[in-house]
Amino acid sequence: MAIDDEGRTALPHGGAVIAHSASSDVGRVRQMNEDAYLAEAPVYLVADGMGGHARGDAASRAVLDTFRRHLEFGRSSTPEQILDAIHSSNEAVRALSDDGELGTAVAGTTLAGVALVDAGPAEGLRWMVFNVGDSRVYNWDGRRLRQVSVDHSAVQELVDAGVIRPEEAERHPERNVITRALGAEEIVEPDVWLLPAEGRQVFLICSDGLTKELDDHAISQVLATGGGHAQGLAGELVDEALARGGRDNVTVVVVEAESGEHELDEETTRDRAPAPEDTLPRKGDAA
Repeated sequence: MAIDDEGRTALPHGGAVIAHSASSDVGRVRQMNEDAYLAEAPVYLVADGMGGHARGDAASRAVLDTFRRHLEFGRSSTPEQILDAIHSSNEAVRALSDDGELGTAVAGTTLAGVALVDAGPAEGLRWMVFNVGDSRVYNWDGRRLRQVSVDHSAVQELVDAGVIRPEEAERHPERNVITRALGAEEIVEPDVWLLPAEGRQVFLICSDGLTKELDDHAISQVLATGGGHAQGLAGELVDEALARGGRDNVTVVVVEAESGEHELDEETTRDRAPAPEDTLPRKGDAA
């Protein structure tokens, strides 16, 4: 059974108006949903408990609980607060393995998300994209879907090294091997990007249960059918992943934001596609 959520938040002082939809489903094969999501302004994230590890569901929930303790919701955060929440989440997940209940097993989880942050007087409001593992953050500009985050996985390293082609990665026998996760090491190293918060922007955050079933083209078709508006899109993407097999837990959060002095209005924003954002980072770039 899917867990669904939708909402709309206006942040103070002309920060942004943000709408979202979120959905999570155990899938058609797994017995337990080890995914979890947080969708409450200013932060939207997905955590995918590591399959095959004890209490992966507890690991993903520990991330949500930690972020809730560290952030003040309903207003923009700061990059430092987000980083502190990530590092504290790593400690919380590691604590699950040290509490004596797991034996020799290790709890772990991926993490991917976006947060609206105040980067200081010189930079102003920014969207902070962060990830650890192979859950992903995409940007949708109304025409193109672009992956912002970079997978921390064995196959991504092979792709980057030119050993295999991107289209071979989905069939590679090591496609489920990740190279970073919360809880795996004492110190976690998240990848972080700071993107301008300007005009209308749409982000897609997902666990690999979505991308195992839908390639970028298939995801783009669903987003285009929905006009890029957040309402209902997360559930549609999850339903499509289930229809194509649902081999893993699948979780999706779609975030639609209008930054500055604008309001999100369905009549005025429908079918409006902003120009491509040239400042989106390429793979390997860091802010």
